[in-house]
Amino acid sequence: MQNEETTSASGVETPAETTTPPARKRPKPGERRVQILQALASMLEQPGAERVTTAALAARLEVSEAALYRHFASKAQMFEGLIDFIEQSVFTLVNQILEREGATGAQQAARILTLLVQFAERNPGMTRVMVGDALVYENERLQQRMNQFFDKIESTLRQVLRGAAAADGSATPSVDAQVRAAALTAFVVGQLQRFARSGFRRAPSEHLEATIALIVR
Repeated sequence: MQNEETTSASGVETPAETTTPPARKRPKPGERRVQILQALASMLEQPGAERVTTAALAARLEVSEAALYRHFASKAQMFEGLIDFIEQSVFTLVNQILEREGATGAQQAARILTLLVQFAERNPGMTRVMVGDALVYENERLQQRMNQFFDKIESTLRQVLRGAAAADGSATPSVDAQVRAAALTAFVVGQLQRFARSGFRRAPSEHLEATIALIVR
């Protein structure tokens, strides 16, 4: 067995050096806020997860609940942070689709549907927010914001499909575009709901290309 003491150059025995664990690095300004949102989204990804409490979230981050409230005034604000991320991510890409030249209205609509499905598939926790499963016991304004999100998606689809209906010779392009946009929005919401309620086992992209070819003309 090794002696726990070492001998110095002067011949005097001294205790062996002990190592101290490094101090926890203090997050940069704004970094903790991002960590909280990432942890919340990760907890929502757990299949069958019930309502996420601030106590469980704090435990996940190994901080106190008071530390959470230094960055967010309420849990509703944490969910609003996730909704902000969803809106900014999706509509930035939707705008890029709309700005591309040479695409027909039907092609743009198909790309928007594909974008929504792919975003949800890559962000399961966000999907539960998008379809409202994670918002059931939360502040009502959160669900209203997600309703507005899908209203905006439907409005965008209606806009791109109106031109396509007119080009096809429709006598009522606005009405046709409205009906088709509502149906497409209902389709994509249904795909996301099935994904969330299957415990993320049924991928929303399942048969997506073939389905879009049938419903987007």
